[in-house]
Amino acid sequence: MNHTKLITLAAMSALLITACKKDEEEVITPTPTSPTVHDPATAPRVSVDRFSADAGTLMVRDGLNGLPAANVAINFDQAPFLTKGLGPTGQIVEYYNFDVMPTAAIPIFVCFAPGATSPVSGQLNIIGKIPGEAGYNDFWEVVKVNVPSGYTANTLASQSDVFNSGYSLDYTGILVNCPVVPDGSTATKRLAGASNALVQCWYDRKVGVYFDFQEAPLMEASNAVPTSPIYVIFNINPDQPMGGPPSGFVVEPGTMQTHNVLATLPGIGAYSPLWSVSVINNSDFATVSDLNTAQAANIMAMNVMNVNCPVVSVN
Repeated sequence: MNHTKLITLAAMSALLITACKKDEEEVITPTPTSPTVHDPATAPRVSVDRFSADAGTLMVRDGLNGLPAANVAINFDQAPFLTKGLGPTGQIVEYYNFDVMPTAAIPIFVCFAPGATSPVSGQLNIIGKIPGEAGYNDFWEVVKVNVPSGYTANTLASQSDVFNSGYSLDYTGILVNCPVVPDGSTATKRLAGASNALVQCWYDRKVGVYFDFQEAPLMEASNAVPTSPIYVIFNINPDQPMGGPPSGFVVEPGTMQTHNVLATLPGIGAYSPLWSVSVINNSDFATVSDLNTAQAANIMAMNVMNVNCPVVSVN
């Protein structure tokens, strides 16, 4: 065999190997992209309309009823959003009206680091729906998002972020009553000195706000928001033209005191702020003063709707 040819082949192989090694050495491994941290102070704001035809049932803006325009701050400390009624033994109570709500709670995501008993500091809770979207509910099931150690607050800022993160989720069955409202809205009344401040949250990487009512603990029952009975009396009975909710509640002359009766109160009975409404004939208004007299009255319709009406005052 030609030794010169062998030497030439060997030299070429050595050069190829050297070139390959050099190419491998020059390969630069890309640096992983750092996850985006969203700043609530500079993020876009959510636009909220609780009185559109898609969002409302009893409270729908019609140009004549004076309900606030889309994304205009709402003062819930006035009619028709605040009602004075009666407790089961005749106590005078006040409750807010947040309209009809379904019994199927939806998730609100709360981030927890490993072993922590309180949420990640500075992280806003995350929601996936706002009023007007199909399936929206003021009642949310708390879902724990188990983020890793070293997680930076507000890296997650949407429901999609949560589901795409791969972090494990714990569905707790704990319910919270947190109506999403426009920025600047007010509802100042609460029981037991609870905070009435608006709470910020993330929705689709935008910042929204909600009220948080904590007058009593609330848990899912059979995978649903529990309800409690309320008996109401309208100015015009529902079987008459323009009757029912559009006519408003009957009140004592010169006052805002209705004879609507709540079957339970926070700390008394199986309380829930989601009330199952039964309607009493308004001819019995004067005879109704507590739960016993309400249940003995002429009840025209039972369990006609479920309304979110958290109790905020008991005297």
